[in-house]
Amino acid sequence: MAEKLSIGIDIGGTKVAAGVVDEDGRVLERLRRDSPTTSSLDVLDAISDITEELRRNHHIRSIGIGAAGFVDATQSTVVFSPHLAWRHEPLRDAVSRRTGLPVLVDNDANAAGWAEWRFGAAQNESDLVLITLGTGIGGAVVIDGQVYRGRYGIAGEFGHMQVVPDGRPCECGNTGCWEQYASGRVLARRAKAAAGDGTVLGKALLRDAGSLDAIGGQHVTRLAQAGDEEAVAWIAEVGEWLGSGIASLAAALDPGIFVIGGGVSDAADLLIEPARRTFAASLTGRGYRAEARIVRAHLGPEAGMIGAADMSRIRARRRRPESPGARVRIRGASRPARQPRRQR
Repeated sequence: MAEKLSIGIDIGGTKVAAGVVDEDGRVLERLRRDSPTTSSLDVLDAISDITEELRRNHHIRSIGIGAAGFVDATQSTVVFSPHLAWRHEPLRDAVSRRTGLPVLVDNDANAAGWAEWRFGAAQNESDLVLITLGTGIGGAVVIDGQVYRGRYGIAGEFGHMQVVPDGRPCECGNTGCWEQYASGRVLARRAKAAAGDGTVLGKALLRDAGSLDAIGGQHVTRLAQAGDEEAVAWIAEVGEWLGSGIASLAAALDPGIFVIGGGVSDAADLLIEPARRTFAASLTGRGYRAEARIVRAHLGPEAGMIGAADMSRIRARRRRPESPGARVRIRGASRPARQPRRQR
């Protein structure tokens, strides 16, 4: 029905992807634009233009924006975006003034995590942790059907957990961050070095990419999927680092499921199986506790768009739906144990 449609907008460092999303998480129409990175006003213009175009064919109730950056706990302001010209940008109010619609803003990984909980890989779980492996590592936590944002709205930045003291320098200014060992950045760095050295794999990567600057993790994945043993080993090493970090997150959060998304997850079992093995070998209390499942995300690159639209629709309706499977689990966990009847 028309009144159940919302627009989801996923804003990253290189693109603005938008779509009309219904209440079942289906994308009815899609648009894409390049991200203007030099001016916050240009980004606002791009959002306004794309919204106007989508509203021509659909009656829209609300807009949800998933932004690559730190979003405050009120889901209104982008505090900082490393790839865009946003510094304490009041994006929610600015877009609402332009469009006349209710607007919600959240971190793009939070939006993707919500989408996977509502419509994707974690529909039957009360708690999930989403880990997105792209150039870096992002993440989201859903607890009892609520996205956990932390006191200041910046929870889920798992990529900047320090896993190697005095390790590789990170763009965040620290050293030894998890994303320096388990992300697409790792594969790209290694691939370019191999191409520069003229190794057999490096030459194959260069042929696939066309130039040294164009080489990325996706080229390693393609060669691994084609059976190149060295490429398979590179992805397995990333998977091992992934599994080790997940074991630490399990000790802190104890979710029922870890969902792995982002571009690096295209490697599928080449990545996930090493992660599962390392997770099982590293988990605190292993052998005596239940182990969370580790699965690949189901919704792909549209998860952020779908999740942002759905969260905005829910906010506009002033209610929170529940995943049926999660609702059963939550009720079962909260029900007090029956006391035995006393004998007279």
